[in-house]
Formats: sequence, C-alpha cells, structure tokens
Amino acid sequence: MKYLHTMIRVSSIDDTVAFFDVIGLKEVRRYSSEKGRFTNVFLAVPGETAQVELTFNWDPEAYTGGRNFGHLAYAVDNIYETCAALQKHGVTINRPPREGKMAFVKTPDGISVELLQDGDALPVAEPWASAPNIGTW
Repeated sequence: MKYLHTMIRVSSIDDTVAFFDVIGLKEVRRYSSEKGRFTNVFLAVPGETAQVELTFNWDPEAYTGGRNFGHLAYAVDNIYETCAALQKHGVTINRPPREGKMAFVKTPDGISVELLQDGDALPVAEPWASAPNIGTW
C-alpha cells in the first residue's frame, strides 16, 4: 500500500495554488471534466510522491468550516521563514510557532494546515514567542 493524495474542495484554484506555492508545493498535473463539471489540480513537494488534490466544482457551492476536515501537515526547513512568507502573502498565522516547532494556518477555504519544523525545534524567537493564537485551527 502507498499513500496517494488528500482531496480538498476549493472555491478558487488560483488562490489555493498560490497559498500552497508559498509553502513549497508545485502543480504536478491538472484534469478537467466537462461532463462532471469539475477541475482537479494535483500538488506535491518536488521530489515527493504524496499529493494534495484540489477539486474545483464549476457550479458554485459554499464550503464552510473546512467541511469538517482535520488538517494537512507538512515539515518545513525553517518554520519562522515559512510563517513570515505566509504573513507577507496575507495569511493569518492562527497558531504561531512560539516554541520554534509547530504552527497552524488555513487555506483560503478554511482548511487547517499544520507546519512542523523539520528536525529539532528552532531556538525560541520573537515575534513568534509572544504572538497570540488567532481564531481557530
């Protein structure tokens, strides 16, 4: 058995691809179905096989609360730099990496994404050490 992908429904392919691009995922392939009225975009970290499948349904549909989806998790090379890059792109850091190890953010559709420092935690540093939680994750 091998893990293939996790699917999340999105309201904007462009916004969601841009979100995941900031943390290092790149588009692997794209498929559209005229009959099914949807587009799938598959993203992965370069060199990795695990993928995120974005499903965009062409007929408008409201997605609330992340459709009770738990979260996606990714190891990052530098959690502080990743969080700063996401903030620069207007993303709220819902659970800051106060201890240099873990943070939570959300996609444009409210899907929680856990970011974990690859390897040992980074030294505790500001502004993250005193940053409050914002919203939910």
